[in-house]
Order: sequence, then C-alpha cells, then structure tokens
Amino acid sequence: MKKFNIRKVLDGLTAASSSSSTSSSATAQPGTARENDAVHETLQSEHFQLCKTVRHGFPYQPSSMAFDPVQKILAVGTQTGALRLFGRAGVECFCQHESGAAVIQLQFLINEGALVSALADDSIHMWNLRQKIPAILHSLKFNRERITYCHLPFQSKWLYIGTERGNIHIVNVESFTLSGYVIMWNKAIELSTKTHPGPVVHISDNPMDEGKLLIGFECGIVVLWDLKSKKADCRYNYDEAIHSVAWHHEGKQFVCSHSDGTLTTWNIRVPAKSAQIITPHGKQPKDGKKPEPCKPILKVEYKTTRVGDPFMVLSGGLSYDTVGRRACLTVMHGKSTAVLEMDYPIVDFLTLCETPYPNDFQEPYAVLVLLEKDLVLIDLGQIGYPIFENPYPLTIHESPVTCCEYFVDCPAELIPALYSVGSRQKRQGYSKKEWPISGGNWGQGTQSYPEIIITGHADGSIKFWDASALMLQVLYKLKTAKVFEKARSKEEKANTDIVEEDPFAIQTLCWCPESRMLCVAGVSAHVIIYRFSKQEVTTEVVQLLEVRMQSEFSNGDSPDPAGEQTPTLPNPGASPSPQESEPPTQPQTGSNSSDGPRDNIACLQVRSSPLKQSPGYQVELVIQLVWVSGEPPQPITSLAINSSYGLVVFGNSNGLAVVDYLQKTLLLNMGTSELYSPSDPYHRQPRSPRKVRQSSGATCDSNDGSNTSEDRCKSPTSAKISRKISSSSEQKTDLAKERSKQWHSLTRKKPTCCLNQVGAAARMTPKGPVCRTESAPNFYAKDNSFTRSRSSSVTSIDRESRESISAFHFCESYPRKTDSVVSPCLLVGTTQGTVVMVALSLPPGVDQRLQQPVGISSCGTMVTLKGGILTMALLDATGALLPPSFESWYDPNSSDEEKEKSRRRRPASPPSSQEGPDAQYAVLCSEKQAKVVAMPSQTRVYKHNITESSFVLRADVVQMAGAYCIACFCANGHIMTLSLPSLRPLLDVNYLPLTDMRIARTFCFSNLGQALYLTSPTEIQRITYSQETCDNRQEMLSELFTPVETPEAPNRGFFKGLFGGGAQSLDREDLFGETGAGKASRSLAQHIPGPAGMEGMKCAASGVVGDLARARIALDERGQKLGELEDRTAAMMASADSFSKHAHDMMLKYKDKKWYQL
Repeated sequence: MKKFNIRKVLDGLTAASSSSSTSSSATAQPGTARENDAVHETLQSEHFQLCKTVRHGFPYQPSSMAFDPVQKILAVGTQTGALRLFGRAGVECFCQHESGAAVIQLQFLINEGALVSALADDSIHMWNLRQKIPAILHSLKFNRERITYCHLPFQSKWLYIGTERGNIHIVNVESFTLSGYVIMWNKAIELSTKTHPGPVVHISDNPMDEGKLLIGFECGIVVLWDLKSKKADCRYNYDEAIHSVAWHHEGKQFVCSHSDGTLTTWNIRVPAKSAQIITPHGKQPKDGKKPEPCKPILKVEYKTTRVGDPFMVLSGGLSYDTVGRRACLTVMHGKSTAVLEMDYPIVDFLTLCETPYPNDFQEPYAVLVLLEKDLVLIDLGQIGYPIFENPYPLTIHESPVTCCEYFVDCPAELIPALYSVGSRQKRQGYSKKEWPISGGNWGQGTQSYPEIIITGHADGSIKFWDASALMLQVLYKLKTAKVFEKARSKEEKANTDIVEEDPFAIQTLCWCPESRMLCVAGVSAHVIIYRFSKQEVTTEVVQLLEVRMQSEFSNGDSPDPAGEQTPTLPNPGASPSPQESEPPTQPQTGSNSSDGPRDNIACLQVRSSPLKQSPGYQVELVIQLVWVSGEPPQPITSLAINSSYGLVVFGNSNGLAVVDYLQKTLLLNMGTSELYSPSDPYHRQPRSPRKVRQSSGATCDSNDGSNTSEDRCKSPTSAKISRKISSSSEQKTDLAKERSKQWHSLTRKKPTCCLNQVGAAARMTPKGPVCRTESAPNFYAKDNSFTRSRSSSVTSIDRESRESISAFHFCESYPRKTDSVVSPCLLVGTTQGTVVMVALSLPPGVDQRLQQPVGISSCGTMVTLKGGILTMALLDATGALLPPSFESWYDPNSSDEEKEKSRRRRPASPPSSQEGPDAQYAVLCSEKQAKVVAMPSQTRVYKHNITESSFVLRADVVQMAGAYCIACFCANGHIMTLSLPSLRPLLDVNYLPLTDMRIARTFCFSNLGQALYLTSPTEIQRITYSQETCDNRQEMLSELFTPVETPEAPNRGFFKGLFGGGAQSLDREDLFGETGAGKASRSLAQHIPGPAGMEGMKCAASGVVGDLARARIALDERGQKLGELEDRTAAMMASADSFSKHAHDMMLKYKDKKWYQL
C-alpha cells in the first residue's frame, strides 16, 4: 500500500497559492505544447522533502562546554541556545533550544548518555544522547530565582542548582522534580553577617565525603555545608570576590581564585586563615608588602598526579600593566610557570584527566581551551606544551567567508589530487598523540559520491573542502593575495583602492571540475585565472592584462574631457599573439597626480618579483580593470570560464569583456547597450551613473546585526546597478553609428590599443597577474542590504538605472533562428531580464587555436523575463541537460608528449536526432519567473511566475533522481523546485526567511538534492531536498553514545577502610527524597515534559529502547560478575578443602609424638 503523505498535499497547495497570478502555473505557448509531449518527466513531488542534515564549523558565540571523560564526548553551548556535540573526527551533532536563550552551563551524566543544560532564561533541560538526533526528555523552568551555577556529582542523580539569591535547590535528574531540601543563604552564612553574600558562584562536594558540600558566594565567603545535619561546618572568609574553587583530590584542601588576581589555599579544618596566598602574575615588592593587584583569575583547576608535582591551571590574572596583551592560560607545575598566549579571548577551559573519580589521583594529560573563535587542546605530557592537531573543520571563519560554491558528484580523482597538494601545507610542531576526544561512531550512510565545497574569504584565500558522507575536511588552501604587492603606506593604499578594507576579498568564483580551471573575481575589480599542476614552478613574470571598461552616456551626457580617447581599430594584419608582438620599450603608466583625475590605474599592483608557486593552483593570467577619468572600476557582477574554448567572460554595470586566456588577449570589451541591435525592441539608452566607493562590507559581514525590514526585501541583483543619475550638463557621445556597424572579432595588435567607441582599452604589461574563477554569479550590495527589486511599481529613477550583466552561460547551441547546426555560443543575462545570444567562432585544431583570433558576434535578444537573470541552462530534445563542453585536465608543467595525450578537446554535443524544427530547450530563470524556450526557433514553450511579492535569490538547474529540475531560494524563505521542461511546481516549503545578507550570498544548490548556506559567520548548514536522503538520514548520521564500561573506583586500601580514611558515601535518596525532605514549592519551578506529538513519542520510545539496552547491559554485567563470583567461591572452597586435608595429615603425623621428639 502506498504511503499517503499529507504534507505533500499541503506543499502542493502552498505552491499553487504562492504562484497564483495571470500565468501563475506553468503555461504552454499555444501551438508548441505538442512538441514537448515526447519529453517524459519522471520527477514527482514524492521525490522531494526538505530537512537539515548536518552543521559544520565552529560554534558561533560559544558560552560554555562540558566533557564526558568515559564516553570521550565534548559538548559546547552558545549564546544563541545551540548545542554542538563532538566525538572523533567526523562525529558531530547539532541541537537547538527552542527559547534561543544562552547556555550558561552544561553537565554530563557521565557514561549515561545524557546531558543537562542550564540556560540564561532560568531553565534546565535534560537531553537524551542515546539517539542519533538528541531530544529533550525533561525541562524545568524556575519562576522566582535566577540560575547562576549547577553541579552534578559523579554517579549521582541529584543536581545542585545555585541561584542569584544565594539559595541552593536540588533536582532529581531522573524525574526532573524539585526536592524539598533547600539550602537557604541566611542559614549558610554567619548570623552576624549584615550583608547579602551575593549569588552562588560555586558548588562542589568534598571528594572524600559526599555529605559535605562546598558553597562559594560571590562576596568571598566559602561555606562547608553538612548535608545530614543541615548546618554549616566551617566558613572561610576573604576580602576579594570569588570566581572559582577547586578541590585537592584528598578533600583536605581547596583553592579559590579571586578578582584581585590572587589564589588562596585553605585547609578545611583551619577556616580562620588561609594556608597560602599567591599572586601568580603579580610583582612581589622587596619590602614584603602585598603585591599589586592583577586582573581577576576567572577559573582555576587543581589536578594531582601519582608521580611528580600537581598541576594548577588558571585563566586570567595578568598584571594590569600588560595592556593590549592577548588572553593567556597559565600552567603551574612545580616551580615552573608557563604562560600560553591565545589568539582569542578565553570562554572556558577544562583539564582532561585519566579518571572520572574526583577522589583519586587525577593524572591530567591535556587542557581543552574554548576560545571565542577557536578550540585548542594543549598536551600537558610533552615539554613545551604543544597543541593537538584539531581534526574538526573549525577554520571556516579563519577569514570571513564572502562566497561559497557546492559541487556534488565530482570526478573521483579530484579529492585525492587536492589532498595530495594540500597535505604539504599542514603546519608542523603538533603533539604526536592521538586526538583524545574520540567518542561516538560514524554513520553507516550509503552516499558514495564525492562532494566538494569551495569557500572564498575576505583575505583573498580560497579553501577546498571534502564534504563527502556528511563530513567536512579541508583539502587545500589557495592564497590569491600572493600575486599582488602589499601597500607600503596608507597614502599609497588610499590612492587607488576602491574598498576601505580587505582589498583581496573574493567576490565570486567559477570552477570547472573536469579541467580543474579556476577563475576568481575580487572586490578590487580583478580577475585571476588558475591552472592546476602537481609540480612546483617559479614564474618570473606574471602575465597581466589591464582592461579599461568605461561607462556609457545618454543623449544629455558626455564624459569628462580627459576621459575620452580617439579609438583606433586593430590592423587586420596584426599578429594576435602577445608573444609575437614586440613589447613596449617602456610600460604605459596611468596618471595619478593630484592635479588631474586618476586614469589607467589598477586598484592593486601585481608583484614584479618572481613568484614561486607550489604544487596546486598556479596563476595563469591576471586581469585588472583600471580607473577611467577619475572614476573607479565597477565591481564585477558575473563571471564564467570555459576550458574547451579557452575563454573567460566577466561583466559589471559598465558592460562585459571576453578574454582569451590562451593567447592572453582581450577579444571583446563593450557596453551592455551594444549587445542590442539598433532595431532591437529591447534596446535601452545608456545612462551615466555616479560611481560610489565600495565598502568591504559588501562582501564581508563586519557586524552580524539584523537588517531592517526594508533592507531585507530588496533585490540583490539590482543592488549593484542602483546609482544616482548625474544631473550635470554633459555633451552626448553618438553611439548609434558604432552600433550600426557590424562588429565581429576584436583582437589586440599592440600592447595598448582602444577597441571600441566606448573607450575600452587593454594593455599587456610585463607584470604578473593573479587568476581567479567564478562558477556562478553571486551578488553583493553596499552596506549589506538589498535594493528594491524591479516590478511594475518601480520608481522612475529605478527605470533609468543602469543595466548590469548578471549571468553567463557557455553552450553549444543554435545562435540564430535559421541555424541548423549547433556551434559554440555564449548566453548573456542582464539585471533587467534580457537574455542575449552571442555566437563564438573558434579556429579548428589546437595549433590554429593558439595562432588565429576567436570570432565573436552578437545575435540580438533571445527572450526577456521579469527581474534580473539568475541562471541559464540547455536541455536536449529528451529533457537531458547539455553541460558546457570542457577540456580534460592536463598538467601544464608536464612534458609536451603528455600534454598532447591528455589535451583533447571534448567533442561538441551531437546534433539532436529528434525529427522536428526544435532540438534543444533553453532554460532561463530570473528573480521573478522561469521560461523554457525552444531552440533554434526561440519560441517560448513554458513559463512560470515563481513569485510576485518577493524575489528569487538563488536558482540552479540541478540533477535529481536521474532527471533535472530548477531549484530556487526566495527572499521570503521559500525553497521551491520546478520540473523541466514543463516547469511544474514540485516542492514549495517556507524554510528560512532571509535575515541578513550572508545567507543570500552563500546559499547554493547542487545535484542529488543537496544544498548549503552559511547559517552564521562561522558555520555551514547543509540541507537536503531529496526524499531519499531524508529517509536515509538516520543511517547517515553519526552515533554519539556507545556502550562503554565505567572504570573501576579507586581502591580504598586496608588501613583507610579500617580507620575511615577513605571516601564517605551518602544515601542521598533518604536525604533528598520526598519522604525525608518533603515536597518542594510548586510555584518555585514548572516542570515541562519533552517535545509533544509524534516526534516526542519517537524520542520517548528511543529513550525507552536505550533504557532497555542499558538494563540488558547491566544484567549481562551482573550475570558476568555473579559467574566470576561463583568461580572464585568454588576456588576458595577447593583451597579450603586442600588446606583442611593438609592440616589433618599434619595432625596425624605429630599426634603421638612428644615435644622433644618434634
């Protein structure tokens, strides 16, 4: 029987309602629908379901942590109410408290598969970790008191909770009910004390006597409370506030850390005076006076060893004269004191020990330090305290992420190739020991396809990550800033930079997995092209191509007098190869004087010294846009590369440029309006914008505050082209004559020449450029905000705003309606919804390709859509995707013979075998709608209005269950999929409302139902929209809890047991239970059961199963122990019989003998 899913019905209704308009559902053009009857679509709504899979990266804004020393599991809580759990490499889990309140403290039920969390909203929660997706079993919300500190003794079910009022309440963690036993602050302190002692800052029981509880109050008072007699045994007073307390394992001494940077040691039987007072970082005066106060010691831990001196670890306590010094962790061992500087402020630290029992020698082996933006593990067993190599992917935010791309089902050899070159980049000097946080087990997922995530960062670095099987591991890191010179002075930097900071930040990138070509665009209007090589090479001169892209002017405008040059067309007989043309005797330099406007100056200076390039990605060509008549170059908004054609194309608000990176020449540099023919009905008159300086905040989140509602509802693609219209009276430049000329391939004769009437020029200089690649357009807006999306209600200013290039797509199709054979083409999409077809003419053969120019001609507008174009693709007559042609990878530094063997251009897609006029379908998606156009007739076959009230942020044509569809993410939070080619809505889920620019900038879809986005500045959230993946998620997820036997308790020894020197046990059940302590006040706290509904039932059922398994394990252990006891009893009986026999024989032997005969 087929399972009926009510949510699919609701999703279908949502999809129908969200796209209701004049053509809300997919509509077919009359007379063309019959042509698509042959396309059999297999995708149905049952193939789709949306759910989160895994979260990677460093926990954002961490606030607390805890460690289970038996299960070897680490838990980290954050200020946003999130929980991150870590085990061995690849074992991670994410949980979220619904309230979103900060997690102030975490306590493991050691080796029990449970975790208690205390939140800033005065609630405590019990998490069940025995299931793959942890769930809350119980919650308790305090109504009248604020929680400040919690303590759960090892192997106890009674949780002590200290409050802001100074009281201590006790909770049964099994039933999550309050005990009637309460320690009131006024009974704990002396009656003569006139002031309130302040909040409870510490609770712990004596390691050797469970009946004695040590309570620390903020004011400096420490009380040793006798639980049985319900009174204070001793009180210890100090003038300075207390931050933390730590016991010696024998229970005879404890250490307090104070706000003046001192550590006080107390003997429990001598409360009148501390045994020792030290200031670890204080300057000791010679006259014997008290040392100068230091900064507060926020935490101290005191750990003993069987052999050698104990360890005392503390954070804070530095002298006040160390202004600007970074946070430090101090390790005191015997007479040595080591001060370890940290890169970020310390949130918390834990000393990892061999035993979980507090009354045994601790034997510390490492210190786990949680920083604001990092997690550090220090090895205490090696000289110099080296750190462990962290196996978790916690360096995503090493530099802020500015763009992200996701590739699923990549070529199998890619990950090993990237890993082989990236393994040489690893740091040295790590501890030789294994990572000690080793709990949990990996999931048993069936996903075997390789996945790669590429992240671009604000410092110009690019990281490649292996994301296969729900794990994440860094493979390789590329630093693009190495290609440029560093600014020596602020004056030099301010002269040409168009960004206030992070001039090397990656704006967008494009990657071809098959050819391994990488193209990167940066915020300083530069493009870098890289090739992958396994051999190291030193580049003497980095190839640089400077491009002059000038804005267009309307009838009432003219350029600045110094900005226009007389254009010269290239000589047809000139050699297009830069190697054959003579270099200029002196490189052309731009003007940067204070008297006139800056002109022909690049924003960054390419390094002139030789560049040593390690194995991996090596720069092939650097392209830079230059200043034009005092106006800075506009940010690059779209980018594409094709390894088969050897071309790179990029565009911005001024137009587009096509570069041949094989010949290192500029083929085409033209304004957007020149793409239209004079008779084109979609032709628009250009306007002259007022340039603005771009802030690096356009690509990097400087602050993570939420934007206003007005900013959140703006379109990202139009943000780049919204400019103020210049009102100055300028003379016009007549472009009609230039547009009326038929333009074709434009090649460069000399290192410097103007290429068209708009004043665009390119020049080669003997400098070294950096190469970057972009796979899909990512859009940024100034000040992290969106501008208004174009619709029928836009203002007149928006109508006149400039048209920018928003998307490119290389393909092999029919450039014109009359063509019958496919040929190389370039689809160009603009922010005003126009798609223009550009034909490419490539010379045949490898040798001719390197010598002859590439021809380019515009075929005019193919179709228009509402909103800016986001993505374009091509399908064949059967509905299968036609990917762009590519060139197989070859090592550029290998021998010529190997190059020739591997360098084979992939054959063009064969002509469609379908009988009929149309053999291909162009899929076009914009911010508002999607269209399918038949080729070569260019007639619309299907149209679907995706949204009217919002706009699409990201759209991709992806493979799913053996077929293809369009996946869309809208600004209103909806994730939708549309079938191809009919554009039927298959999925519509209101998933994630857009809250800031980071999500829009990093959201990306990939094949096989995978997607991801940057959910915080430090974390990547991966999701799936595949029903199959959702069904298999339980198997794919890692398992946190594994059955492990608790270590044996320390041996008390004969004399300690005889004279009472060992640990004293306490029957807490009699003391805190309802029979002994009575019932607690109902108004004090409210008990909240676990999640309701089916999910709660599943969690409860899973918890019951876990309890049954636990009981079964306990029974097995008990049976095993009983069996061992039986064996020992039998052995003792045999030994007793033998002894009795020997004694009887001795008696018979000496029975009748006299004493003198013995």
